[in-house]
Amino acid sequence: MTATVDADARRAAGGSVSGTDARPGPGGPAGEAPTGGPSVAGPEAGRAEPPGTAYLRARLFLVEQRVRRAVLAARAADPAPDDPLRGLRVSDDDAWRLVDGPAPPAPDEIAAEAVAAADRWAGRARAAGARVPLAELAADFALTPLDVELLLIALLPDLDRRYEKLYGYLNDDVTRPRATTGLALSLCGVAPVAGPGRARLTPDGPLVAGGLLLVEEADRPFLTRTLRVPDRVTGHLLGSDAADGRVDGLLRRPPGVAPDGPGPEPGRGRSAVGGLAAAIRAGDRLAYLREEPGGTAEGLACAALAAAGWSVLLLDLDALGGDPTPPESLTAVVREARLRRAGLVAGPVDALDPAAGPAHARLLRRLTALPVPVLLTGRLRWDPDWAEESPLLVTAAPVGAPHRARLWRDALAGRPVGLAADVDPERELAAYVLTPGQVRRAAVAAAQHAVLDGVDRVAARHVRAGVRSQNAAALERLARRVEPAVGWDDLVLPAPVREQLAELALRVRHREQVLGGWRLRPGGGRGRGVTALFAGDSGTGKTMSAEVVAADLGLDLYVVDLSTVVDKYVGQTEKNLERIFTEAAGVNGVLLFDEADAIFGKRSEVSDAHDRYANLESAYLLQRMESFDGVAVLTTNLRANLDEAFLRRLDVIVDFPVPDVAQRRALWDRCLGTELPRAADVDLDRCALDFELSGGGIRACAVSAGYLAAAAGGPVTMAMVTAAARREYRKLGRLVLPAGPATGGRAAPGGGAGARRP
Repeated sequence: MTATVDADARRAAGGSVSGTDARPGPGGPAGEAPTGGPSVAGPEAGRAEPPGTAYLRARLFLVEQRVRRAVLAARAADPAPDDPLRGLRVSDDDAWRLVDGPAPPAPDEIAAEAVAAADRWAGRARAAGARVPLAELAADFALTPLDVELLLIALLPDLDRRYEKLYGYLNDDVTRPRATTGLALSLCGVAPVAGPGRARLTPDGPLVAGGLLLVEEADRPFLTRTLRVPDRVTGHLLGSDAADGRVDGLLRRPPGVAPDGPGPEPGRGRSAVGGLAAAIRAGDRLAYLREEPGGTAEGLACAALAAAGWSVLLLDLDALGGDPTPPESLTAVVREARLRRAGLVAGPVDALDPAAGPAHARLLRRLTALPVPVLLTGRLRWDPDWAEESPLLVTAAPVGAPHRARLWRDALAGRPVGLAADVDPERELAAYVLTPGQVRRAAVAAAQHAVLDGVDRVAARHVRAGVRSQNAAALERLARRVEPAVGWDDLVLPAPVREQLAELALRVRHREQVLGGWRLRPGGGRGRGVTALFAGDSGTGKTMSAEVVAADLGLDLYVVDLSTVVDKYVGQTEKNLERIFTEAAGVNGVLLFDEADAIFGKRSEVSDAHDRYANLESAYLLQRMESFDGVAVLTTNLRANLDEAFLRRLDVIVDFPVPDVAQRRALWDRCLGTELPRAADVDLDRCALDFELSGGGIRACAVSAGYLAAAAGGPVTMAMVTAAARREYRKLGRLVLPAGPATGGRAAPGGGAGARRP
């Protein structure tokens, strides 16, 4: 080592960090900025600088004087200050000097007076509306004067590299270029055995607990642990508002705080936003907003915090739960919120369900005890065991149709397309369950569809396309999604059946007004859903009718595959169904359970464990269907096999009869269609009379005849239709007699099925 540590320290301490030996100057005229201190403002420090920077420079100047006096005292007490191995070895003289070492210096009264003067100046600057980050930090984190001194001592090496050498000299170790706990306490005049002083640097102290100071190298003795100020805190003290990179993916700012909460209902007092904001202003720091389908807990929470005068940060609990070090990340999140003076909107709580493990339980309990307002959101019911204190419980109810219509119009404002004259957003959106955010996004998507169609007006079909674009994809992993492509004109059904189907669509459209607005919702925890049963023989049009109803409502059809639901293990079927119902709650669609008697069968007398578990499964399904808020259609070929208690809870029951002769003729005409070439000998009347088939069977015959025509390279002939019908009969297991001259087959006498001679 060619240059001694002591020589480096003398050069480093030879002048002020700010390049001046001036004492701090807050004692000047009122309102005059302090002078002196480290050059944190760069080369233009001589010009007028922000009050926050001026105050920081003044306080750091006083800390610099402490360091300078400590360096001089250490040199005076060192018998060999020019030893080239100083800091790398401990000599005999060093050992005796350590044994007889002096006590820490007492606090400097002159420095204390200068600190008080600087604090008074900062107070006047803040009263005038100026930002003084250091003073604000001390107030917001409840820092004592000793805490502030310790923070500034640890901060100096990040502002001036000379302090790396100075601290290495004072630590008597060139490999320790930062302040240690022992050095920091000594510079503040605190004895290393003083319990209150040491407590300021423990995990429970405001500096460490607030994430303002890191005490590193925990394996070392307490007094030799290194102190470091996180870069985010350093930047904040210097006036930077850049977020900590550690919170990327965890925190985000809301795109814009809008009053998304529902307004006050007639005769029911203030709005949800106003009530929650008043509670926050009154000191309530913890609330849980349980979101109902179509509600917006996040929007309500953001609007309430903004109305209460807080900035807003959104915390993604899904991301936090999956973070490799959640406690440390949560400390960074809370520090960010406190530095920005923001409240946290954290959700969904469902992601931190304590049932998932103790780590989630601890994280959730810590979330409920933060020093900033925390508004938790989720769909689970609050469990009192989740927190020491009970939160304010708020229900984020669905927004009303007028509110949704207003949001839709606002979203289209300023766009090159507008609403068509015959489109009423309130009427068009009545059948859908949408949050305010989904309404805005659906409106934008509808406008885009209109532009793609080359029109400047949003029609009803564009509205429906926009709504469908908001459907989550998770349900498609559990059910087959069908985009309806049929309408009422495609149905061939008796008038009473069509009327019942129209009633089903009517119930879905007006359920909000009837069940919500007029409060005709049944008790017992019933949801706002609409459930229907379609019963009839195979091929009578049950599935197609569900598709027609979905098309009329502008909804997608989701067909549940029972093979993915029914499980041989006890309780697994219920879990699979719960997943389907949970995902369906966030989708605007019609849920179709085909062959529902397989899972909604009758409960029976208990004779063994299998009966008991089967009955439990049926009872669960009864309760879950009642609480479902969506639209569900169940189909069955065996209505008698369904539980009577379940039938009683259905809103609409539609019986699908086997088509008569007139309906069969219409079905033959529709199924053969207009695109398929048809020979002159195809007699639809004879087809309807001779072949007693359901609509599904007739469609299968038409498809088979089409393949025969394609193979022959000509139109469909009566012989092809007859051959297709004979194949369909065989597929259905019906008896077909030897071919006749006209039909190619006859049914057994009295069989009621097959080809009959007139």
